[in-house]
Amino acid sequence: MEREERLQELSEFLKARRAKIHPHMVGLPEGPRRRTPGLRREEVAQLANVSTTWYTWLEQGREIKVSSSVLESVANALKLNADERKYLFALALEDSTRTVFMEHEEIDIPESLHKILEELQYCPTIVSDRRCNIVGWNQAASHVFVEFERIPPEERNLIELVFARKEFRALAANWEHFVKGFLSIFRTYYGQYVADSWYGEFIKKMESSYSDFNKLWNQSGVHSAPDLQIEFRHSKAGKMFFNLTSLQVQGTADLRCSVYTPIEGTDTELKLKRLFDQAGHRMRSNRTTKKNKTIETKGSEICTD
Repeated sequence: MEREERLQELSEFLKARRAKIHPHMVGLPEGPRRRTPGLRREEVAQLANVSTTWYTWLEQGREIKVSSSVLESVANALKLNADERKYLFALALEDSTRTVFMEHEEIDIPESLHKILEELQYCPTIVSDRRCNIVGWNQAASHVFVEFERIPPEERNLIELVFARKEFRALAANWEHFVKGFLSIFRTYYGQYVADSWYGEFIKKMESSYSDFNKLWNQSGVHSAPDLQIEFRHSKAGKMFFNLTSLQVQGTADLRCSVYTPIEGTDTELKLKRLFDQAGHRMRSNRTTKKNKTIETKGSEICTD
């Protein structure tokens, strides 16, 4: 991330968080003539025990001296969670020691993870890397989402797929809620790997390609492992209800497992089993059709002799 882009993102992040904090949440009176939502800059400065000028310059993305202790005070004033604090520190201090993701870095999924994907038979599961590129999935994920093997590897970016593919847009009952969950994960990576210019370039590409990306990106939070309840409206199975659990995988590759667990008390798992049965029936039918065509071909050859 270039310095100018980093400071611009810092500015937008601070403004967005300030707008979400209402005066009563921090013990301040609402007061008359409050034209903008959330706190004023001078109120954040007061809560953080810094000068209004200094905080204004920080929020404007100016080049100023920043210390960890002062950032901690700002984080407390804005009631940031643990992931948001890490994000703030990464943007404000620019930890350049982070490893840059190489353009052609190959991701090897360990055998143990392959085994987990197989065992989660009725839990659609996707494995993604630090750029949210999909590098692994199980059959349940293919049945519920799309047949990922039919998508070229260079186009399997989870963030872009949820905007680009109509299957994803039609699947989630609350598509914006669904997307914001992934964007909050993506934002944590964006803050962690500030030395990787790919993230800024990708965001610019998304903004120019999808008209609704910018709004949802600005509204998204920062969360490394959000737990979400999601309703899907599957074209073949109908309504399906899942808990989404996002898990970091140990290792140097910085992989993530996104596991969709059928919610207890719903018929979601039963519907998944039916999708498997239907897929198996289609495969058997295709094999029978191919076998019959082979027999017909051989029969015609015999008749012409």
